Amino acid sequence: MGLFMKRLGACLRVAIFGTSLFALNFCAHAQGYEVQPWPAKKPIPVFDETDLDGKVWRSTDLRGRAVLINFWASWCEPCRAEMPSLQAVSLRHGPEQLLVLAVNFKEPLPSVQRFVQQTTLNLPVFLDPQGVVARQWGVTVFPSTVLLGADGRVQGVLRGELDWNGAQAQRLIAPLLSKTPKQR
Repeated sequence: MGLFMKRLGACLRVAIFGTSLFALNFCAHAQGYEVQPWPAKKPIPVFDETDLDGKVWRSTDLRGRAVLINFWASWCEPCRAEMPSLQAVSLRHGPEQLLVLAVNFKEPLPSVQRFVQQTTLNLPVFLDPQGVVARQWGVTVFPSTVLLGADGRVQGVLRGELDWNGAQAQRLIAPLLSKTPKQR
């Protein structure tokens, strides 16, 4: 009950001080998550971004491995709560099998760098200062995570917070992973 009240309080602060539809949508889903299917005829956005370390990531770099593209902000309590489990699942699977990318929504570079340093986050982090990348992927709730299969197809968009170490997350990740041929 305490965690729910804390999240509700954070949600209300966002609703009171927020000026965008994003903040209001976030509040509607603060208690959990939902997975929305990717529309069948909607093209997959081109991913061509540079992370905080200066490495350029392109859609072609993502082929052949499962990818979680997490959209977050440091002002978002559920985003902050979810980040350690995203990092842990990334380490558990390794970047060649499951790549986790963190896209920050509309925050200045110093704020993002401070968050990364304070949390010792070691995922590739990207800035989305105008919200263009979030719009391309249809993200309106924070956190949101795009589930991209090793086959290059979007399997869905998870809206809300999830413990990526739990059984529910493993059920979402398993279909994304590439099927390796059995050793003979």
